Amino acid sequence: MPGTPTPSAPESAPPPHGEGVAGDEGAQRSLEKAWPSDLPVDDARQLLTAGRALLRADATGVGRTQWPEVFPSPGQAVAPAFASARFRIQAAIARRDGSPGKAVVHLVWAGTDRGGTFTDLRITDWHFTRTTTKKGAATWIPQPRI
Repeated sequence: MPGTPTPSAPESAPPPHGEGVAGDEGAQRSLEKAWPSDLPVDDARQLLTAGRALLRADATGVGRTQWPEVFPSPGQAVAPAFASARFRIQAAIARRDGSPGKAVVHLVWAGTDRGGTFTDLRITDWHFTRTTTKKGAATWIPQPRI
């Protein structure tokens, strides 16, 4: 019927699978709406940088030596599950994880695996604890997966 509005997905719904880069902004908005910010901006920025680097290292094998506490076998050859060129982070948020000294970085990502299968809207969480360095600066330490 002309002039009848087309129903649209709720604003907080994630984009449909296979939407590509065009869906990334929707995925980010959906995360932010579902889980309101609760960390200071500097902490969130530090956590997001580390979370993205950890995910890239985990998925592609690139940069694992930077995280020996998470990837304890630096001398062992790693066959990456995803090629760097076929991997992208679609959305990411950092939030408290039960207390001010714990946080989680929630990432939504897409990639093509070694077998050629593309999947988007994958979800990975990295958990962190806050520590203080000898110089008194606070920093976030990633927790190994169990």
